[in-house]
Amino acid sequence: MLIRDETPRDIPAISRLVTEALLLLPQSTGTEASIVEKLRADGALLLSLVAEDEGEVVGYLAASAARIGTQGGWGLIGPLVVSPSRHRQDIGSALMEEALRRLRATGRGAALVGDPAYYGRFGFRAFPGLGVAGCPPDVVQALPFDGGEPRGELIHHRAFGLDQQE
Repeated sequence: MLIRDETPRDIPAISRLVTEALLLLPQSTGTEASIVEKLRADGALLLSLVAEDEGEVVGYLAASAARIGTQGGWGLIGPLVVSPSRHRQDIGSALMEEALRRLRATGRGAALVGDPAYYGRFGFRAFPGLGVAGCPPDVVQALPFDGGEPRGELIHHRAFGLDQQE
């Protein structure tokens, strides 16, 4: 398996994979692929990584610029998806490890909204005072690279359709 930057020829496969993988989640809106398309169109993707196996895109991770409160320099991870037929093969872990390696070289930290049991293994955790309106506090997580304690609203790019936007 190869983890690499997306190429233009990957875009249709990424859209299909994001839709297919996220429709399995009860919180899916079905709009996640269009969020990635908007991030790409706005030049807002810090990272757009694919996991390729035998020429097939089997995993995808996007990271976009975000703020926590007034503090910029954060990479917002999401979506992270793996083909349902390839779950539990460490594809998501490989994508996350590569993303964190790259983000550490350029940013203040990484943040996301997701399952604490899954993302905790990479060092993500909830912090008092870190949040996203309408989200349970335990799913809003950060991994500050300097060991600090981020406080404030996690501000996403406007492609996510939230009230406060990067």
